[in-house]
Amino acid sequence: MTIIDTADPDQVLPTPSHTVGPFYGYALPFPGGEEVAPLGHPDTITVHGRVLDGAGDPLPDALIELWGPRPDGTVPRVDGSLRRDPATGGHLGRNGVEFTGWGRSQTDAGGHWYARTLRPGARGRNAPYLGVCVFARGLLVHLFTRIYLPGDDAALAADPLLARVGDRRDTLIAGAEPDGTYRFDIRLQGEGETVFLEFQ
Repeated sequence: MTIIDTADPDQVLPTPSHTVGPFYGYALPFPGGEEVAPLGHPDTITVHGRVLDGAGDPLPDALIELWGPRPDGTVPRVDGSLRRDPATGGHLGRNGVEFTGWGRSQTDAGGHWYARTLRPGARGRNAPYLGVCVFARGLLVHLFTRIYLPGDDAALAADPLLARVGDRRDTLIAGAEPDGTYRFDIRLQGEGETVFLEFQ
């Protein structure tokens, strides 16, 4: 048995939180992680974009997690995203019926990510939004942000967070595209940097 003295930093091995990575392509993505909406649901939307560094270059190894409420604003409380086969222990993926509200998407070589989910409903005084968590190389701590969808100008104008960030609010609002999808690029720093949130 090896005993590690945690008081001695030279004996403590680094964990993913202590090192730069990238670690996100190994074990974290799972089949169907970006397919959050139940198959054939009429309120399904597609949100996509790229993760860009301070120089505007795409990050090919970032991981995006997102979660959101149902169209009526209620928060799902069902399992289903990481189901396992009880006989083999293998990953079964989503069942295609339950809406968990949570998904995970890995960026491709061009830094592109996408998720198919349900259009989120409003909760409280907030305009409808999707919560986002960004993991990427060079980030020792993951980042949180929001994706607001365009369309309800009154709700966006009344949202307390959007009012607080002032002229940077556009970095939190997705763009509607002609094909019905929504585009949301995440800029980690530099010009047009996305507004990131800190929870305490």
